[in-house]
Amino acid sequence: MKGFTHFTVAALAASVSAVSVDLTKRESPLSIVLTASGNTEVKVAVTNNGARTVNLLSKGTFLDEANPVEKVSVYSNGGSKKIPFEGIKIRLFTTGLSPDDFLTLGSGQTKEVTVDTASLHTLNDGGVFDVFAKGLLPYAEANSTELSGNFDYESNKLTMNVDGAIAATVAKAITKRTTVGSSCTGSRLSAINTALSNCQKQASAAASAASSGTKLDNYFKSTSSSVASEVSARLTAVANDCGGSDPTTSANCNDPYQGCSSNVLAYTVPTQDFITYCDIFFSALPAVSSTCHGQDQATTVLHEETHAPGVYSPGTDDLGYGFAAASRLSSSQALNNADSYALYANAINLNC
Repeated sequence: MKGFTHFTVAALAASVSAVSVDLTKRESPLSIVLTASGNTEVKVAVTNNGARTVNLLSKGTFLDEANPVEKVSVYSNGGSKKIPFEGIKIRLFTTGLSPDDFLTLGSGQTKEVTVDTASLHTLNDGGVFDVFAKGLLPYAEANSTELSGNFDYESNKLTMNVDGAIAATVAKAITKRTTVGSSCTGSRLSAINTALSNCQKQASAAASAASSGTKLDNYFKSTSSSVASEVSARLTAVANDCGGSDPTTSANCNDPYQGCSSNVLAYTVPTQDFITYCDIFFSALPAVSSTCHGQDQATTVLHEETHAPGVYSPGTDDLGYGFAAASRLSSSQALNNADSYALYANAINLNC
């Protein structure tokens, strides 16, 4: 990984299987309405139209008001060109989630968050942009912090006429680092070396299994040749980056972009192929899990590697965290879900 010495003798890295009830097919109780506020600000209002209280994951989603994660998509040229997202994508410690990581929304209640699109996208050229929010929002049952599924959401399309000169004055949520020091030393350096090695081994084994169609139906809802090829190709790319002598990704054991809030194991800046490992990556995770669908350092590296477009383009999103939520994704959603690859590699390694 550029900016990170390759330390092994031979050679780092906010959503959401067996066939189960697909909760993404049920009618979502959520409505999302976008309204313009100023030149580049957008107000995102989510309303619970259902009859029961919902416990929505806020950390790492469009409801996250603390971290520079992707909240809306921005397009130009009549919707034909997506403006790159310039924030971070995170991996959560799913067994450590707290009530503070959720938004509890009662029946009929609305929560509004404000997003400055220019802080996470370059809009300096100005002009007409289409903005909308669409995806899957993980949730837990009321009074629980255990993720159990996802709600589909899709907002209205908001068309904004942006003054580029004003947009250029908006402070970026993160600033590109021109010099990145390797900040991993001592036991952390050793842990990263081991994680890289294990990532390479598990990604390579999972790539071979995928090419044979092994367990694909459980994690990617299809055994078609196109799905097998896609899964195998991405995992092969990850294995090459984890084990290569000139990796694409760069990494840090500090927190230069202040993304290591509570329960964040690691995060990626996709536009820079830059990965940061947070304190709990080292303190809360084993090197390799002995539990099916358990989180560990090896698959956290693998998860983050799939976010990096320089490893395999386009990079993945976070549509479902953990097996319970990821197993409810469609095939196309699973192919774009970082945790699906981590869960699959774990399953192949342990023969789950």
